[in-house]
Amino acid sequence: MVKWSKPAKMDLRQIHDYIASDSRLYAQKVALEIVEKSEKLNSFPEVGRIVPEIGDPNIRELLIYSYRLIYEISPGQTDVLAIIHGKRNFMPDFLNEQRHDKN
Repeated sequence: MVKWSKPAKMDLRQIHDYIASDSRLYAQKVALEIVEKSEKLNSFPEVGRIVPEIGDPNIRELLIYSYRLIYEISPGQTDVLAIIHGKRNFMPDFLNEQRHDKN
């Protein structure tokens, strides 16, 4: 089961809203593709690469457009922790905050 954390849901909303300021159609397309790719984690949770900054095989990412969908694999569940822009400076401490706010 793929479960989205509150911060990840907020990330998706912010991405959508930012893109929608130029194109609502493209914003919907990007948001939908991000959600669809996350659903594939139900069957193939290890499809993403290990996040280089972390090095934990249970913390992985999918690259979708210019975004990094970061998720954690647990027995019987996959948690989407965050969606960040690929150019954003990513710090492992940021991820720890997201992991503690999964609900």
